[in-house]
Amino acid sequence: MRHATKVAAVVAAAALGLAACGSSTDTAPGSGSGSTAGSTAGGGGAGLKVGMAYDVGGRGDQSFNDAAAAGLDKAKSELGVEGKEAAAVNGEAESARKERLQQLIDAGYTNVIAVGFAYAKSVGEAAKANPDVKFAIIDDASPDSAGSNVEQITFAEEQGSFLAGAAAALKTKTNRIGFVGGVQTDLIKKFEVGYEAGAKAVKPDIKIDVKYLTQPPDFSGFASVDKGKAAAEGMYQAGADIVYHAAGGSGGGVFTAAKAAGKLAIGVDSDQAKTAPADVRDVIMTSMVKKVDVGVFDFIKAVQDGSFKGGNKVFDLKAGGVDYSTTGGQVDDIKSKLDEYKQQIIDGSITVPSS
Repeated sequence: MRHATKVAAVVAAAALGLAACGSSTDTAPGSGSGSTAGSTAGGGGAGLKVGMAYDVGGRGDQSFNDAAAAGLDKAKSELGVEGKEAAAVNGEAESARKERLQQLIDAGYTNVIAVGFAYAKSVGEAAKANPDVKFAIIDDASPDSAGSNVEQITFAEEQGSFLAGAAAALKTKTNRIGFVGGVQTDLIKKFEVGYEAGAKAVKPDIKIDVKYLTQPPDFSGFASVDKGKAAAEGMYQAGADIVYHAAGGSGGGVFTAAKAAGKLAIGVDSDQAKTAPADVRDVIMTSMVKKVDVGVFDFIKAVQDGSFKGGNKVFDLKAGGVDYSTTGGQVDDIKSKLDEYKQQIIDGSITVPSS
């Protein structure tokens, strides 16, 4: 039994390494979204080499990861950098994240961006072991990832979500709205709390249904369309007419449910009325835009021009790090009111709770 267990462990480790390698793509400067160009490690040598380790769902999730990818794509186009990408998989061990970061470094990509708080411990350890490598981590400012060679990029999600909640309250016809969170973490709680605060600022008596798809350490709630769909269906059937999701790739299920019910939804991270499948875009009344692309691009530019500094950098409404989208024109009639709330948050007359 001991021998069999040892063999199984070796096989699992080998498979894990192959999975990590297999999810990587090398992208040449200026190449478009999702393109591959074989191995470019060593490349032309002129451009900065940037490795990006995505969260579960990777490039193509139409949300959080795609927002990060847009920042890398902009850097490739405007700054001439060279990129290599790798994505996490559901249920992977901490060792897989550590290995993914080290593989990027070993391939010569000595400026590494980790997308998502799940990388916190791995980034912290990798930063200590590789002091000459510059790191950025999205959505974490904990001691786990802190280091002089680490930029911790965070956002005021509660402020953008306040505007999403205000929009929902201004547009609801049933006085009942919903929130679907991917995984119940402190980060996603910021979206929920901000959304509720914005909705109640408009209508103190509004009913808000809340559902989280999974609990840590199960992070599949960010990549389960079926779970997102089922959660939203329950809310629409109960009387909600607008549902906001902060659930990554699971949000696609929320949009599908909204379409089937003849109701509305609110997207997250990216302007999802532009990125979601064409047949559901008309149900997305607005999105809480979290400009991960700005954070990614700013990190790369700072490294390139020599102004990189470790520490936490917060992108809030005032810094243009979060906002709401207007694609489709469905919030045009309430835009002046939303902009009024936005300015009150910026000037400090409204303080949005985050927990």
